[in-house]
Formats: sequence, structure tokens, C-alpha cells
Amino acid sequence: MKNTVLKIAALSGLSLLSVNAPAFDQGLENCIRAVKKEKAGELIKLEKLNVSGKGVYELELRDDNRREWEFMCEADSGKLIEKEAEVADPNSQAFKKNVKITEEDAAAIALKANPGKIEEVEYEIEDTGASSYEFDIVNDKGIETKVEVDAASGNIIETAIEEWEIGEESDERR
Repeated sequence: MKNTVLKIAALSGLSLLSVNAPAFDQGLENCIRAVKKEKAGELIKLEKLNVSGKGVYELELRDDNRREWEFMCEADSGKLIEKEAEVADPNSQAFKKNVKITEEDAAAIALKANPGKIEEVEYEIEDTGASSYEFDIVNDKGIETKVEVDAASGNIIETAIEEWEIGEESDERR
């Protein structure tokens, strides 16, 4: 199975960033199939996350219009559980229309819950149309945690610990 994922990574143009990837299961292949069925495009990044003790794959895809999408998928079952569109500009109308919390305030909320250094921020639009900030925070032990903050309420939507990553987006702010 690991060879299958490495082949998929190579065919998709992903570069291997971490060799700490554990043995893969059928769930990942099911996740990739489900994402490809949901949206046509090029897989650009794959991450294995721990969300509340459960294994989750986050697959990022760039469609033919160069728009980026994130899909969350249960590692065990291969079932899609979330789909979000990413926007490069937080001033885009689609993102900005729901924003009541500034990026700085959202960052403070995320850092209070998970101290460290913010390495990246993404601006996301949920399936419901809601806007959120996703902060990648690295703590003093080198562990990366993703903290998603609702841009309207300031509530933390989700916290996930990154186990490994394959690929990198060209526009990542680090």
C-alpha cells in the first residue's frame, strides 16, 4: 500500500516531504477515489492528521480553474467528512462577507489554545458558505497543529495534529 501512495504522489506531482508515513490502509485509496469523484483536478498535497484521536486524511486538490479545495476523509473508512474551498485573498467577497473576527484576533484565539509559532494561515470557505481561518502552529517540540477558527464567531471549529505531509502548495505562507 505504501508503494501505491508513493506512486500516486509521484503521478500527482507531489514531493515527499516526510518519510514518517506509517503503513497505509485501504482507507487512503478510498479517500483518493472519493475526492476524485467529487471534484476533478490535480492532487497537490496529502496530510495525515489526528483529530480527537481519530485518523483523518486531508487531501488538497487544484481544479482546472486553479481553485484549491480541501477534503477531509476518515482514514479507516475512506468516507469524505468535509469539503472546503480555499481563497488566496482574505479580501475576496466570498470570504469577507461573513467575517466579523479579524485575522489578528483569530490568531490570538488559536495561539491561546495551542501556543507556538504560526507557520501558515489559510482562508477557507466551508460547504455552508461560512468563512474560517486555519492556522498551522508549530510548538517548541516541533509538533504542528492545525487550528481552525470561525471567522464570524471566533469559536475554534477544529484542532488537528499533523502526523505527516506529502506535497506542498506553491502559495503557502511560511
